Order: sequence, then structure tokens, then C-alpha cells
Amino acid sequence: MSLPPFLQPRLPKNSLVSDYLNGIFHHKHPLGPSHAQWWPAKLGQPETVILFIPGNPGLLDFYTPFLTAIHDQDTTSKLAILSHSHIGHTPGVESGPPARSPEAQHGLSVQIEGSLETFDAICSAFGPNTKVVIVGHSVGAWLSLQVLKERPLAVSAVFLLFPTISHIGNTPNGRRISWLFSPRMRLVISWLSYVTRVFPATFLSLVYNGWPLSQILVLQTLLHSPPSIRAALYMAHDEMETIRDLDVPLLDAHRQKLSFYFAEQDDWVGEQKDEILRSLKPASGAVRIVHGHPDIPHAFCINHGQLLAQQCHQWLSDSLKEFTEQDTSNS
Repeated sequence: MSLPPFLQPRLPKNSLVSDYLNGIFHHKHPLGPSHAQWWPAKLGQPETVILFIPGNPGLLDFYTPFLTAIHDQDTTSKLAILSHSHIGHTPGVESGPPARSPEAQHGLSVQIEGSLETFDAICSAFGPNTKVVIVGHSVGAWLSLQVLKERPLAVSAVFLLFPTISHIGNTPNGRRISWLFSPRMRLVISWLSYVTRVFPATFLSLVYNGWPLSQILVLQTLLHSPPSIRAALYMAHDEMETIRDLDVPLLDAHRQKLSFYFAEQDDWVGEQKDEILRSLKPASGAVRIVHGHPDIPHAFCINHGQLLAQQCHQWLSDSLKEFTEQDTSNS
């Protein structure tokens, strides 16, 4: 099991029982490095690669059970998965000397550049015949759409999970907690990180009752990293300011490539869900839309990754059939 050429190993290495490898994507200057995880194709070179873009905070270890489940369900043996963290979010993956402003290091424009560079690296490494499917969660869905906008011909499909793609600042959670993302509060919250170091994982397990221990430990690594907290909070601030009007022309132009998964109740999407559905309604048959089980929350990766993996696998199977039909008709 080896990493693709655009990734460098990240130490410590995974245990021998892991289905994936940890790596580092060294982005071009002035972008910093980012954490990546790679599930190689079970047999030979991949024919399909999933690029996964997480929500905020973009800690990949939250999603490894979900992505491993997708990989395990693959019956083609030709599926690979690349999970790509947001720049600056992973504790221990340093982003180099401070830039002139937080925006230059951790804002959405930087994350778009990082996502595009990663997408281009996949295309370059595996060639034009490899299908690249983007899966985005929460703000990762918005970033996925930006990649689709810039690389419309190269993106084969986009799966949008709990998509926060318009007016996130006007959602119930946006209105409730956006004040926490102000410059002063970012500083205060990141410095409170040092206080959390006295609390053991067992205390966090009491606070986050029902979380698996593995997810508690991921949260603990974030809470112990002031730089990662600042990066995540600045990005959240930029989300409130940047993600506004729904890009209806983009959705309409690429509706045949899009699949949506919505929660029954999602305070990070709110009434914007209705706006998205209205924009898709004129030709709803061309878009896959799933309204999720009421017990599956926005933060699905904590306890419900297996159910979402089944849905993504079904979408992927449907997409592969469509790819085959298109290739046959074009030959």
C-alpha cells in the first residue's frame, strides 16, 4: 500500500490494520501544507477517485469510519479515496511562517485554492480516463461546488452532504453563534485551549455523551491546539461573510452531476434548504435528492457514518452506470 506521487508520508505511520495511509499535501507557496488520507484501489490503478472535502473544523480523523465504510463497500476494486483537510486545521501540520493576515492563511479563498490544487493533482497523477467524484460535507459542499465551477469538464459528479451553500450567517446556528467568530473571541477561545489540557478524555466523554472514544480523542487533539482553533474560527467567520446568495446558475448548469443529502432538521442549513429545493424543482428528476432519517444530524460523522456511506455508495454505483453508458454512446 503506497501513497500517490503528490503526497508525502505523515509520521507516525498508521498501524498495520489501517485501510488508509496518512500523508501531507505540500501546496504551492504561499499556501501551507495540509493533512491528507489515502485509501488506494484494492486492485491496480484506480478507475474512480473520490475527493472528500470535510466540514469545519476539517479534521479528517472524524471521517475515517465513514470513508473506510465507502471503500469497504466497493465491489469494483478500482475505487480510491483521497480525503483532504482544510489548510491550518490539523494539529501538528504546521502552515509555516505567519502570513500578513488570517485571510491569507486560512480564509475560504485559500481553501478553494487548496482544493483545486488537490483536484488537479489527482487528475494529473491518474490521467483523463479516471473519473473524479467530489464528496463535500457542510462547508465542504460549498467548496466542492467551487471546484466544479472552475473544473466543470473534469468533475464527474458531486455529492453534497448537509450542504451549507447559501446564507450560512442567516441560519439558526449562524445567528446564534456567529459572534464567537469575531477577532477578539477567536483569541479568547484559542487561549482557553490551554485550560482544556487539564481535563482527561473521560471528562469529555461525559460532556459528549454517546460519542465513541475514537471521536473523543480527535476532539481532544483539536482542543489542545490553539493554532488549529484559530484557523477553524477564522474560516467560520469568513463563511458567514462570504457564503451568501445561492449560485442557482451553477446548480442548474450541472444538475445532472449533483446529489444532495439533507437532514430533516439542520440548524446549519435552516430555511436555505427550501431555497435550494426550489431552485432544483423545475427539473427535479435530473438531481438526486435524499431527505435523511430524522435521527441523523448535521455532524453525521460522529455516529452515523455507516448509513451515509451506504447512501454515497448507492450514488456512486448509479453514477458509474451513467459513466459507462456515456462512454459507450461516445465510442
